[in-house]
Amino acid sequence: MEAASPSHGGVSGGAGGGGNCGGTASAGDGERAVFDDGLDELWPSRPSSAAQMLAEVWVENPETSARWTIAQRHERTTRTGSRQQTADSGAATLGRSRDRLTGGKERRPAHWLTSGRRSGPSGQDAIATRQMARWDEILTLPVQNPTTLEFSAADITWSMVVGWKDSMDRLALIPFSRVNDFVRGESNNKECQTRFHVEARRRRRPTMNCKPKVDGILEYILYWCSFGPDDYRSGGAVRPSRASCGKKKTPAGRPNTKRGCVCHFIVKRLIAEPSLALVIYNHNKHVDKKGSPCHGPMDKMAIGTKAMFAPYISDDLRLEVMSLLYVGIPVETIMQRHTEMVERQGGPSNRDDLLTHRYVRRLERKMRRSGYELDDDDAVSINMLVENHQDHIFFFEDFTDKDSFVLGIQTDWQLQQMIQYGNHSLLASDSKFGTNKLKYPVHSILVFDQKKNAIPVAWIMTPNFTHCEMYRWMGALYDRVRTKDPTWQLGGFIIDDPLTDVRTIREVFHCPVLITIWRIRHAWHKNLLDKCSDFEKRSMVAKRLGNVISSICRGNGGMELFEAFLEDFVDCFDFLDYFKALWYPRLGAWTTVLKGTPLATAEVASAIESYHHLLKVRLLNEADESIYQRADWLFHKLGTKVHSYYWLDGFSGKDTFSRYWRSEWKNGPNQWQQGLQIPDSDIVIEDNCARVVCQKDKERSHAIVNPGSELAFCDCSWSMKGNLCKHVMKSTKVCRDRGLAPPSLALLRYYQALANVVHCPPSDSLVCDHAVAVAVSVRAQLEMVLSATNGYSPNTLAFKDPQPTSEPRIENGTCASRSLAGSDDGNEVPTNEDSDQDMYVCKKRKSGGASDEVEAATSTQAMQPSHHWQNYPARQEREREEASNGDEGTAELQASDGDEGTTEMQASDGDEGTAEMQASDGDEETAATQIMQPSGTEGSQATPELNDSSDEVRSADRIGGT
Repeated sequence: MEAASPSHGGVSGGAGGGGNCGGTASAGDGERAVFDDGLDELWPSRPSSAAQMLAEVWVENPETSARWTIAQRHERTTRTGSRQQTADSGAATLGRSRDRLTGGKERRPAHWLTSGRRSGPSGQDAIATRQMARWDEILTLPVQNPTTLEFSAADITWSMVVGWKDSMDRLALIPFSRVNDFVRGESNNKECQTRFHVEARRRRRPTMNCKPKVDGILEYILYWCSFGPDDYRSGGAVRPSRASCGKKKTPAGRPNTKRGCVCHFIVKRLIAEPSLALVIYNHNKHVDKKGSPCHGPMDKMAIGTKAMFAPYISDDLRLEVMSLLYVGIPVETIMQRHTEMVERQGGPSNRDDLLTHRYVRRLERKMRRSGYELDDDDAVSINMLVENHQDHIFFFEDFTDKDSFVLGIQTDWQLQQMIQYGNHSLLASDSKFGTNKLKYPVHSILVFDQKKNAIPVAWIMTPNFTHCEMYRWMGALYDRVRTKDPTWQLGGFIIDDPLTDVRTIREVFHCPVLITIWRIRHAWHKNLLDKCSDFEKRSMVAKRLGNVISSICRGNGGMELFEAFLEDFVDCFDFLDYFKALWYPRLGAWTTVLKGTPLATAEVASAIESYHHLLKVRLLNEADESIYQRADWLFHKLGTKVHSYYWLDGFSGKDTFSRYWRSEWKNGPNQWQQGLQIPDSDIVIEDNCARVVCQKDKERSHAIVNPGSELAFCDCSWSMKGNLCKHVMKSTKVCRDRGLAPPSLALLRYYQALANVVHCPPSDSLVCDHAVAVAVSVRAQLEMVLSATNGYSPNTLAFKDPQPTSEPRIENGTCASRSLAGSDDGNEVPTNEDSDQDMYVCKKRKSGGASDEVEAATSTQAMQPSHHWQNYPARQEREREEASNGDEGTAELQASDGDEGTTEMQASDGDEGTAEMQASDGDEETAATQIMQPSGTEGSQATPELNDSSDEVRSADRIGGT
């Protein structure tokens, strides 16, 4: 029940919302909200006639289901010392209480008890009609959900709706899950920074039986500016309940900052729409009862005092202080660094500059007293922790008869990182951390920041025996992000396990799925070093395994390659025993996924591997390993100490605490970025070995075995632990730049996908012309970017296009399989698909300064159709004439029903290569186009021709109007 006041109860009282709340608030003109069950304010003395009338009225308490008469209630309130009121005011109170009990459907005048008159049915119908019209208007308001992480009243369009006693209420509808974002945004108002606290709150208990009503309320929250409602200035008004309280050792609420501010707003969660929040914001000015500014820059009396700023430090500074305390920084050091920073900037300029030693010491004491083992039983303890940290939990299900335990952890900072770095970008999965030590292994969801470092944005704890249950929690994670930012969209999801539920990922995130092989590469690398001591044999095994992975990804083999590997290296006993026992049963799933799923780059693999190593150092460093079997310890450490380390990784001021750094601190860029800093001149490649000059000591060098392979070894300390080191990264990149190694598997898949698009143009000529125009535009932009980056002329291509290939024939809307290579004289020359040489699709030579990502981006210009697409109709006509005349160098197509047909294309003038296309049972197959890399002389001759063709395409686009 509530006692509503005209100041802010327009919707709560007038619409009958308080009657369904089970206890709401009344706070008008700066007075404290008074909560009762509808009859706490009855008068202690009244006329006997009124007492007789009250004895006939029965009231039911909805919380206790107890019934009593008003007279009995009067005796109860008299014994407890209720405030004195007159009979008329008591009658008015009873009238309001009866209205709330009946939902406002039997509203009567305030003097109906003393006068004996009651409103007729026509008056009740008019009131009910006005109420329904008001709620119809409220529920038809648009739900506003700004895309920013925090938003204030200035970011919302407010509506005026008739409220209590025909007053106008200023209100809006927002998602209930974003109420805290609104409170933070309103507190960080630049014009007058403050902090809003919960002055009063009432929730309907889930077990309470109630009749669903359109104006029913599930939750009522009154937020008030922390500079009010009391006024402790001279002559200010203080609530009697606060004045009568005795003084305590530790007074609550900073009484010296109370300056009588009347700014407050109400949040109501409706039964009709539990996912929405009705915000009533009638008093939005930070003024006192007299209407004068009472704090902030507009208050002249607050100049030079703490009332100029917010009453509390910001959430960012509090998170910074807590993170520093969790990683072991002393309180005195934190305050010393903070004081030095304030002095450098010339004095305090905001509330955070007024951080006190007492406040930091209080946070340190709170952190020290908080523990994880709340009960001896781990199941009971983890349930208590989850109940106390609801803001950090996005999904929780306990053990049941059918399902296992699942706990999803995501803090507010992690959610912000996911929204910032995951939008139109990549998410990655590290699905198997701690499977050998933890009872509940950790599944991490990662994003990549500007420096390409992996940041955990969610941790999921599941038992060791469960697998492939992403469908249970992935939807909750997606909904949590979309609730904050409805425009958030994922660009791609990277998995590291072939048994991952790919279908669920695609259905939830609506994005492509990629796979990274860092896990098998790391495991094979590490175990080869441990179980194979012979250097020569180790190098041969690593090279063979790298070639097997490369062949499978290129579609040139399957499980038979691993079987041949086991037969050829039977003398490597220890490693083969490990390989057969642990990996051979999984190779079938890996082979299937590698054939059909795009691969992530080595940069992604390096970032995930670095994250995995850091998490191991930061989490699994306990002296007593028996603690790893408790879920409450894992939840507590992930949310406190481990979370603090990852927050400090991006903290700009962490260098000032360098004397306290330990192995858990991260310093410097990852291995990929360090590899890019090594100059090409420090790389020397000799046959199957490469030498990389050490950057710290130029007189030393590191040897890399199998450079350019998927399993390359280095003799540095980081690589000897089974990790990808910077020397391997750089040597592999140089080998690919110089044409000594095939392109990366990720780039190969990109080429294949792009070739499928280019060689199967749409049948609609308008769509085809538009695609060509876009391709030419992208190519020109890439040339300009590369010229500005590498310092060469835009007319000189950094990537040489492959020889122009003939376009496929379009027969009945289907792309026929035909692929021809172009010779120097412009004739069409077939390529040899079955050549013994290792030929790569669209292999090109590129400058040494470009990374694999630049190579992937710039490959679009290599695959763009050249000028022969513009002359496609004329070329078709010429080919028909040549075929009819039986000229040499044309293709002869022979096919029979049920027989295997082979298309043979032969070219004269000594050109090399033959393209064969085979069709069986009427099905059409497309032969892959494979083009050899031109030599230096051929490349120099091909460049002007490619530039000329580009000019012709641009000219054709201008003429065509595209």
